[in-house]
Amino acid sequence: MTSTPLEPVRKPAFVHKRPLMRRLGWDRIYGTTSYLKSALWTVPLIAIAIVFAVAPLLRALDAWLGWELTHLAPAGATGLYQTVITLTLSFLVFTFGSLLVAIQIAGGQLTPRIIATLLLRDNVVRYSVGLFVFTLVFAVMALNRVEDKVPQLVSLLIAGLGVACIADFLFLIDYAARLLRPVSVVAKVGDEGVEIIRSLYPARSEVVAEAGPLHAQLGAPVRSVLHNAKAGIVLAVDLATLVGLARHHGGVIEVVPQVGDFVANDEPLFALYDGATAIADTDLRPTIAMGAERTLEQDPMFAFRILVDIGLKALSPAINDPTTAVLALDQVHRLLRFLGKHQLRGEVIADETGEPRVIFRTPNWEDFVHIACCEIRACGAANVQVARRMRAMLEDVGRVLPEWRRPYIDTELALLDRAVESSYANAEDRALARIPDVQGLGGSHTARRE
Repeated sequence: MTSTPLEPVRKPAFVHKRPLMRRLGWDRIYGTTSYLKSALWTVPLIAIAIVFAVAPLLRALDAWLGWELTHLAPAGATGLYQTVITLTLSFLVFTFGSLLVAIQIAGGQLTPRIIATLLLRDNVVRYSVGLFVFTLVFAVMALNRVEDKVPQLVSLLIAGLGVACIADFLFLIDYAARLLRPVSVVAKVGDEGVEIIRSLYPARSEVVAEAGPLHAQLGAPVRSVLHNAKAGIVLAVDLATLVGLARHHGGVIEVVPQVGDFVANDEPLFALYDGATAIADTDLRPTIAMGAERTLEQDPMFAFRILVDIGLKALSPAINDPTTAVLALDQVHRLLRFLGKHQLRGEVIADETGEPRVIFRTPNWEDFVHIACCEIRACGAANVQVARRMRAMLEDVGRVLPEWRRPYIDTELALLDRAVESSYANAEDRALARIPDVQGLGGSHTARRE
């Protein structure tokens, strides 16, 4: 009697907890959502759809109620509709024309990275344009249906929408003028940065014993997965799915690029260890969302990058605006202070049992300190305002943050001292540049912040 060798028991296929994302691709859903958040046309398009849904209901309600509200004759209603159409069309043309010019000027004076990440995502601008489009389309539809009997409710609503558009247009002009000021731009970047840090690093900072590098325990990767699509920048990573895949197959997945890295075709996306080598490439690639430019959703380093770029542009000889550089340092100081009080995420992500499953590189404290200080120090140490403001930032951060955050801050203070020493010929200027000053110049006696 011969025995048949037993076949190895196969693990059931990994079941994605979000079947819609698996079917459509997490990367496509994330990329589309991110694009729609920064697209100016989405709200006006939704407004048009609302018009087509609401207009028939309002006409039916008007006929059922039979109210006499405006006492307009057909000629008067036609004049009202045409006036509102002319107003809203003029508002749209002026808004888009002035907005394009203002964005170009702001991008040239500050940094072009604020256009898609900040200005086009502003809800006041988007909803104002949506109101103009809604009123325009609604008035055109009403004008097309003017007969012997004037729809009273529709006419009253169009009159109200016309007044609302005038008020909104006047408000929008004032709002846009304030929005594009340097102080407003850097403040909005700072607000976005705080929210990103709070969402990505919810735990408060504490001393954590550092484990040895996981790479040393794993050895060389068994297999790599290469990027086979259009080159782009890593916007976000679906870590939950990666942890589930790695746990199901009993291995470890290393995400080679970090958020914000540019990845060309045929560059590695993943390195697979142990049982993770059995995971199909088609299951791994959709867990990384790629795009043409960095966004703020999972990239707090990008908030620092935008602020530093604004400071560097202000310090350039062509612009020579150190006060704007000080405004940018105000927000860099705010983000660095806030970030240092939170526990940064390590590279190794474990599953619920504590087993390491994913290696995902993220910026550490040293990286954030470097991006906050190095370039502005190199370009602005010779400016008294910038040197004093940077010293105030470093001394305050070093004083209020935990002790284990201080070594890199102390290093930056020593480098700032050397830069000031080499930038000023006169001892009096060197002494002046070494005074910490939150205002740059004029605020050296401000109280210490705790």
